[in-house]
Amino acid sequence: MTHPTVRHQAHPPPRPGLPDDPLARTAQPHRDCPVEVTLAALRGRWTTLLVRELLRAQAPLGYSALAAALPELSDKVLTDRLRQLAASGVVRRERRAGWPPTVTYRLTERGRALGPVLQALWDWGTAPDSR
Repeated sequence: MTHPTVRHQAHPPPRPGLPDDPLARTAQPHRDCPVEVTLAALRGRWTTLLVRELLRAQAPLGYSALAAALPELSDKVLTDRLRQLAASGVVRRERRAGWPPTVTYRLTERGRALGPVLQALWDWGTAPDSR
């Protein structure tokens, strides 16, 4: 047992936004940093809106439904963002045989976990002192 007057030089308890992890103490950006991984998954215009539409959906959505939900989004960008989200493990692309074949998109569990992240970004951006 340690005497009560002896102070240990233990790590201070983690504070919100400052995890106790070596990657959080790095002096330069690191591609394996969880924050960088998240930002990479959400990079690009329209990405968060696509995630929003898929969060709202009760069932997997087809390309046409996503295009109709965001009519100003070009086909090229929609295709690019869906590929990016699939590569990041946020969206699952499902192709069903038949004529014509059907392709739908749905969020993975990892993608659904972005709901609170997007809400936190929204809350931060609408705070009175954010503008």
